[in-house]
Amino acid sequence: MRIGDGTYRVVYPAAADALIDEEDFDRDERLPYWAELWPSAVALARRLHEEDLTGKKTIELGCGVGLPSVVALERGAEVLATDHYEAALDFVRHNARINGSREPRTALLDWHAPEDMIETFDLVLAADVLYEQRNAEALSKLIPRLLSPGGEALIADPGRRWEPLFRELIHEAGLTFSTDSVIVEQENRDVTVVLHRLWRDDP
Repeated sequence: MRIGDGTYRVVYPAAADALIDEEDFDRDERLPYWAELWPSAVALARRLHEEDLTGKKTIELGCGVGLPSVVALERGAEVLATDHYEAALDFVRHNARINGSREPRTALLDWHAPEDMIETFDLVLAADVLYEQRNAEALSKLIPRLLSPGGEALIADPGRRWEPLFRELIHEAGLTFSTDSVIVEQENRDVTVVLHRLWRDDP
């Protein structure tokens, strides 16, 4: 896959539907969204490829197969890749290796119960995570907690229903944001992806 002037190999499951676990779904309606390479992940990776991330302490929320994390590593970041599925963390480590990058740190993280996450980061990343109301609500609380002083977040979204709620809640949480959009072609269709850059203004 071409990302800017770079080429990346990305391995992901051939059939995400085959990974559905009925017990997981019955418990919390969890589906293996991690197993797809979404247009928002491509858009976020392209943005990261344009930036010098040397030494930036970075976390990706809902890393899936990990393309943004791999690109951030290549651009010099120190990356913690997180997801709700252990299998996703296996894939992001594998994808880092096959692209010649050092492996990221990895951790399981439930956005709705993140009590164990006490670190802060220079850069918080997420791609296509606002597909449920509860995600927008949880992430609008979690992301401000994760930001170091002077830190930023980059959130990529393809126009999910709950993205406006997230923007509203992020504003209420005291974060400023700027927004632009890009087009990602995938499977012979164009997808418009909105990229939000979030930060906290110094008092």
